[in-house]
Amino acid sequence: MKNKIATGLKVLALALTLSACSSGGNDQVKIGFVVKQPEEPWFQDEWKYAEQAAKEKGFTLVKIGAPDGGQVLTAIDNLKSQHAQGFIICTPDVKLGPSIVAKAKADGLKLMTVDDRLVDGSGNAIDTVPHMGISASKIGEQVGQAIADEMKKRGWNPEETGALRISYDQLPTAKERTDGAIAALTAAGFPTANIVNAPEAKTDTENAFNAANIAITQNPKYKHWVAFGLNDEAVLGAVRAAEGRGFRADNMIGVGIGGSNSALNEFAKGEPTGFFGSVLISPKRHGYETSVNMYEWIKNDKAPPQLTLTTGQLITKANSAEVRKEMGL
Repeated sequence: MKNKIATGLKVLALALTLSACSSGGNDQVKIGFVVKQPEEPWFQDEWKYAEQAAKEKGFTLVKIGAPDGGQVLTAIDNLKSQHAQGFIICTPDVKLGPSIVAKAKADGLKLMTVDDRLVDGSGNAIDTVPHMGISASKIGEQVGQAIADEMKKRGWNPEETGALRISYDQLPTAKERTDGAIAALTAAGFPTANIVNAPEAKTDTENAFNAANIAITQNPKYKHWVAFGLNDEAVLGAVRAAEGRGFRADNMIGVGIGGSNSALNEFAKGEPTGFFGSVLISPKRHGYETSVNMYEWIKNDKAPPQLTLTTGQLITKANSAEVRKEMGL
């Protein structure tokens, strides 16, 4: 009888040990990665690098596209039902901040943000949520400086040049980027009066085209145009609109942000276009590093930095392949 009890206790102890190992194993860590525009190359790349992190660390990654507020809240509940322990999100509306924080807390999920930082009801950043973003103003300044340098190289008269600001001011990141570009341009001597605001309804090429087309039509006095905005798509829209008005590569300087496939496709064309360059931002850090940070937070209770800001590097038709290789892309 004693032997049976001893054997039973050993079996129970072994079962408990195996259970503890399983519950603490890497395969039990599940992390959500929610993005606002899953069809965009930037977010596809973030997911790709998040998948790389999942493969290396052995956790399960749940990718969810949530282009509106209702889908964001549904996505969080969905992650809870799948027994995830945390998630990373780029929300379609930063003003959803309080709701996202409350929902994550109610569902017992750790929360990190990427790209766009959550704001509270007063429009202030919610600094209690760890965030990895882009130094928007610095990258904007890189864009403005690149445009100013190329204008000088071409010998353009700033007084004869118009600047298209493809704006999307409801997104703080977008405004910070374009404000940074303006700061660098004006510091280089570009006249503020020549900056034309062209608001886009959505952050894609079609809406940027429509905004730029109106702006160029209303300002026929300029011999040259430059363009900047939130992303590559904004500038590509402006370039296409300028082409329709007769402004080609020799009379147009557009510098985007992102170094996306759209930009690379433009550089791959046989002849140069008005899309001169793009400030390449590495989606690897934003996808891979945030996922590893969330894994360490869940697995080892190692909280991520509260704020991490990344910068970029100018790529052009001449150097894009070399720079991308240097950045591991």
